[in-house]
Amino acid sequence: MDGYNGTIFAYGQTGTGKTHTMEGVWEVPELRGITPRSFSFMFEQIDGMRNVSFLIRASYLEIYNEEVRDLLSKDPSKKLDLKEDMEKGVYVKDLTQHIVRSHKDCEQVMLAGKRNRSIGATLMNAESSRSHSVFTIVVESSKNDAGGESHVRVGKLNLVDLAGSERQGKTGATGDRLKEATKINLSLSALGNVISALVDAKIAHIPYRDSKLTRLLQDSLGGNTRTVMVANIGPADYNYDETLSTLRYANRAKSIKNKPKINEDPKDAMLRQFQEEIEALKAQLEARGGAHIPGFSPAAGDEDAVLSMSTEELEANKSELEQQKRALKEQEAVDKEVKELELKKREEEITREQRAREHLAKQIAAMQAQIMQSNADEEKVRELEEKAQAARNLIDEQLNKERELREQLKSKEDEQLNIEEEFTSLQEELVAKTKKLKKLFSKYEQVKEQVTEAKEMNQREREDLLGIIRQQDKELKLLMLVVNSFIPEEYLEKIQDVASYDDQQSVWDISHLKVSGRQEELRRNRVEGNKKPTSSDSSESENVWEMSPAIAEKNIFFSYPGSSKSSERPQSSRKTGKKGK
Repeated sequence: MDGYNGTIFAYGQTGTGKTHTMEGVWEVPELRGITPRSFSFMFEQIDGMRNVSFLIRASYLEIYNEEVRDLLSKDPSKKLDLKEDMEKGVYVKDLTQHIVRSHKDCEQVMLAGKRNRSIGATLMNAESSRSHSVFTIVVESSKNDAGGESHVRVGKLNLVDLAGSERQGKTGATGDRLKEATKINLSLSALGNVISALVDAKIAHIPYRDSKLTRLLQDSLGGNTRTVMVANIGPADYNYDETLSTLRYANRAKSIKNKPKINEDPKDAMLRQFQEEIEALKAQLEARGGAHIPGFSPAAGDEDAVLSMSTEELEANKSELEQQKRALKEQEAVDKEVKELELKKREEEITREQRAREHLAKQIAAMQAQIMQSNADEEKVRELEEKAQAARNLIDEQLNKERELREQLKSKEDEQLNIEEEFTSLQEELVAKTKKLKKLFSKYEQVKEQVTEAKEMNQREREDLLGIIRQQDKELKLLMLVVNSFIPEEYLEKIQDVASYDDQQSVWDISHLKVSGRQEELRRNRVEGNKKPTSSDSSESENVWEMSPAIAEKNIFFSYPGSSKSSERPQSSRKTGKKGK
């Protein structure tokens, strides 16, 4: 509306939702894409403006296999040519343009062109776009300045849906699909080269002519256009390379510096041509409106003098009068016929004039109908003004915050300046900073000593822990030696079954230990006052039995007191009179 050019385009690999981003779901307002939202926003802004005339045109094209096609044409497969003009820049010759008056008209135009767009199925997308599409809206506005002079501004919005970059191995493209993918990748590669050249200050030549796409987007890339790029990426890990490439692509595009300007009073503005033609037709209509039907003057009657006449004279006069009367009637009939012819002719002229005036009026009405007048009602204008005022208040608030931050920064700078001014000479500054440095160095030495002490303490604790671990390992090995050497395996399993660990006391507990055979024997001895009999050669030999050969080889064997137990054990083939070890 302000006369700037704009471009919005989506880029990414195939199947990442570029078309959905641009179009969305038309039937669901919350899921509409950038394009329908742009239509609604544009006409909402137009409805809120006063005393401004608008003329809005829409066109829709695609680039399929490096061929420019008009999607709104009766023959959408017809190839169109790209032309370049000093005033208009790059344009498409014979491209169909429709005049629209509402966002519904724009949607109808786009949906009509979408039916002609080239799509195809691949392994990654059932409805893959096989072409780049560009939907262009041209907005011409006219407003009178304070002096009454009319100024025309022309703005253009390009809504671009790029085809996705593809890898043949992933999409499974063959035949025509492979050819389409090749052309798509070539045009996207050319677009990437243009972006890289625009970012690199050392490159003087920008290769716009390498592709039809880059030629059409020449103003959008480094030219007179405000451009927004939407990078679409996929979350799947097998698309990692493509995702990284898209992000690099977008990062380069972000560095492009465009130089947008207002397009005011262009020579090819159609709105100005319409206005001039309407004024000319109005002048013709006013000129025709001055015509009128001429009136008719009445015929004057002759006065006959009343004379006294004789009978003969009277008869002669009567005969003459009859002749004159007949002649007059004949003349009146002729005059009447002539006047009727003249009247009929004049009626035909008036009818033609009326038809011409009606034709001009219809022509003016038709041309004025194509020009939108912003006649917003007071309530809607007031609502828009309130929204604008709220936005201005928010901006003012942010500016106030920024102003406060700047004042705080300035205050800090002043404080810093005052601190620096306290040093009257370099010598005093040196002395003060040396003193401060000594204090800091002293603190550093203290911290360093603390760190050293902490390291030493940590080392000591580590050595103590290692000593404890070694001691526990030594005791564990001794315990395992005793258990493996002196406790039969079947008894060890029984002990393990009845043993449980007490977490609170950190000890192992064996249930019913007090009624075990050894404990019961000790209790009886204490009650009877008898001491355990000392072993003799004879008694000891009776109570000794040898274990397995593996244990016997180590000279380790078990000795159980009491003759009753020895009789139940197997007798060893080899007995000794020495005390069991």
